[in-house]
Amino acid sequence: MTSPQRLDLPAGCAFIEVHVTELKQLFHSLDPTPFRERDLDPKAEEFIAGWARELDQNRPLALFVHVDQAPPAAEEVRVLRDAVHEYFGERALQTRRRLRQLFRVGRTSVMIGLLCLAASVIGGDLVAAVLSDTRFGSVARESLLIGGWVAMWRPLEVFLYDWWPINAEARLFDRLSAMTIQVVPSRPG
Repeated sequence: MTSPQRLDLPAGCAFIEVHVTELKQLFHSLDPTPFRERDLDPKAEEFIAGWARELDQNRPLALFVHVDQAPPAAEEVRVLRDAVHEYFGERALQTRRRLRQLFRVGRTSVMIGLLCLAASVIGGDLVAAVLSDTRFGSVARESLLIGGWVAMWRPLEVFLYDWWPINAEARLFDRLSAMTIQVVPSRPG
């Protein structure tokens, strides 16, 4: 297949290409909402997002939809652009809500973890003081201290590791919601 002529693209644009028989193949077939508000087909979404993940994050994106049937009307192309932009914009909002929820859980987990850690340190010191003449006192103290640090595991996981992949996904959806979209007939019409 020869490369389509790429017009009106931002400088240095990275492109994604999708081949369909007709435009409606890009949309979820069971979604009864009007065309503009329809969800993308899950396979189409994963294909587009997966391709975009592989591209340079600092370059603007463009989506080329190769259509086998007769070239679609200008209105169909406009509706497709609006629907894709709206869909990925909504996905970005949903992903940011998920990130805010994760941080809310993380803050609660930090408070619980710090309380557990403080209680285990104090409890361990008390047990060690009461049982200072026995080996069991130091074992109990260390066990409580380890338990306190284990209580901090989840908050540390949230704030060190869990948030950044979600944030990257939101940024990806932002890029996809702003990408240039062109519909190109596979056969000249």
